[in-house]
Amino acid sequence: MTGGRKPIIGLMCGNEVANRPIQAVATRFIDPLIRLCNANVVIVPAIPEAVDTVMMADMLDGLLLTGGRSHVAPAQYGDCAQLAASACDPQRDSVALALAGRMIDRGKTVFGICRGMQEINVLFGGSLTCLGGLPRHHRGSWDADYESLFDHHHSVDLMPGGALAGRSAQRRVQVNSVHQQGVDRLGYGLVVEARDAEDGLIEAFRAPGCDADVLAVQWHPEWDIATCGVAQGFFSLMGESIRGHA
Repeated sequence: MTGGRKPIIGLMCGNEVANRPIQAVATRFIDPLIRLCNANVVIVPAIPEAVDTVMMADMLDGLLLTGGRSHVAPAQYGDCAQLAASACDPQRDSVALALAGRMIDRGKTVFGICRGMQEINVLFGGSLTCLGGLPRHHRGSWDADYESLFDHHHSVDLMPGGALAGRSAQRRVQVNSVHQQGVDRLGYGLVVEARDAEDGLIEAFRAPGCDADVLAVQWHPEWDIATCGVAQGFFSLMGESIRGHA
């Protein structure tokens, strides 16, 4: 970033079908990037032919890998489990993993939410639990309205000395999660930032060993942004990181 221009954050889309194939990302991800990161937002399509990841990584100052309805394909982390084709989005896997990898190689900021956290874990050589696995996951129905979908909250413990703990007066906070995959084996070099207070599931991590700022959470900070201090801290950290590295 040069001069006085705002930093540019890439916002990852996914492939969905609404009467016809569409590129989709929830609008609620955008507002905190504008208000708390003071950034321009560029939508990144989950279409490999539409994204030159080398040029895109050069252009972007940061990347937010968003949540989405689909799951990371088990083949991406060496698992032979079978998921329905409709449950996966191989094109998003391809673009997200390649673009995030190039951003990190350039020392640029990459943050993840929900599916985005799972993608980063896979990028660092970790694995995921598959659909139908341990019942500790906090499940929601995609057929429910948004208020019902995100109504479930649970406690997570922030790790002392972590980036998120530094933005919260409490060590145990209430968050919401809507997911059916989760971290199984943590990726190489990643450090746990938060765990589920009940079952110990990894709920957040960062990557302190690389030149890029990499932070990811399993819950949805963009949903509780108006009332949750740790949610605000997540996006404030991203904004500070992008300005610091740009």
